[in-house]
Amino acid sequence: MRATHWQFARMEKSIHTTENDVFRELLRETRSAAQLTQIEVGERLGKGQSFVSKVERGEIRLDVIQLRTYCHAINTTLPAFSQRLESLLTARPKRRKP
Repeated sequence: MRATHWQFARMEKSIHTTENDVFRELLRETRSAAQLTQIEVGERLGKGQSFVSKVERGEIRLDVIQLRTYCHAINTTLPAFSQRLESLLTARPKRRKP
């Protein structure tokens, strides 16, 4: 019997994972590719630059609805962002940071 992907999935609560590093780096890269500053993204979100900085550093975590809004603010869509994230995560070995 072949095991399905979900049978091996484990949810990590820690923000100190390679996956979270990839997620935050993709947020920064996508914002930069859109030629937007943290200040501009903050203004689009009705937040300050410090909010954007904290998201990019992992001090603030976004739920899926917030991420959708954030994606629109950085000129992408949630499906496009998610697809890119999945591609990057699939290409890298999963390791927990020390």
